[in-house]
Amino acid sequence: MALTAASPSYRPSFPAPVAPSISARPWRGRSLLRLAAASSGRHAPASVNNRRYATLQGRPSAVGRRRCDCFDLHRQLVPFLESQAWQESVVARRKGLAGRGEDHSDTLIALQHPPVFTLGSGTTDECLHFDEEDPPFGFEAHRVERAGKATYHGPGQLVMYPILNLRHHGKHLDLYLKSLEEVIIRALQSAFSIRASRVDGLTGVWVGDQKVASIGIHVVFPRYITSQGVALNVTTDLSPFEMIVPCGIKDCHMGSVKEILQKASDGREIDETSLMDQAYNSLIKEFAEVFKLSLDHSPNWSLQQSSDFN
Repeated sequence: MALTAASPSYRPSFPAPVAPSISARPWRGRSLLRLAAASSGRHAPASVNNRRYATLQGRPSAVGRRRCDCFDLHRQLVPFLESQAWQESVVARRKGLAGRGEDHSDTLIALQHPPVFTLGSGTTDECLHFDEEDPPFGFEAHRVERAGKATYHGPGQLVMYPILNLRHHGKHLDLYLKSLEEVIIRALQSAFSIRASRVDGLTGVWVGDQKVASIGIHVVFPRYITSQGVALNVTTDLSPFEMIVPCGIKDCHMGSVKEILQKASDGREIDETSLMDQAYNSLIKEFAEVFKLSLDHSPNWSLQQSSDFN
């Protein structure tokens, strides 16, 4: 199937000059359950999104947008199972609010994970080049309730978990997936002048023949509450992908933003922390624009108690 290659004449936009690289920090923050409690308040009315981008035009620019609490952990390594418990708590709360017609805000979580293989509902033994009970390199491997097959998460990969009520965003799963792809495509173009594309029949984002972003979602019916999300390889060590068939795509070549920029600049060194910051800022900006949301970057979680979820 055809791929739209990156333009040979593009001029990549680099982050700030090289500084000593700062690795992602282990998660040492507040209880994720406390953070989750902040994402389920009662806020302003919603607007609608649709992948057929005619419907993405002509929306109000800011006033009247649906609120979205944005939890910025993009420099931190959050254990995968802890992030899953967080998502499940937010989803459970949001289901209850939606059932009472009181679900007036969405949630966006941005973070990195320590090395982990995640196995979606479509994962078979053929997708893995290792024993599921004995993952290589001492990494974790977990079955996860999402569509798709096997993928890898690790430091340098920016993961975004949108928890949205799709009743306010079109109620169409294909349009939701395409909208997530659009967020990544726009972000790569605006932040780095990288021309990315889709591939017919597949989910994700490519630059040339390299897949740079994977998408896997879960939707709770009949409330249409989403979880799971997208993963963009920014400065990721790509070698663990060799231990799986990424997303079940044979001969899939994985790529990263850093590798693409370095290749375009004859190996120029790049400050990885600045690169991750630039990717994060561009992604959340485009996410807000595509889904017509008003992001709240400082939700007050300090007054929330984990008992709120009882």
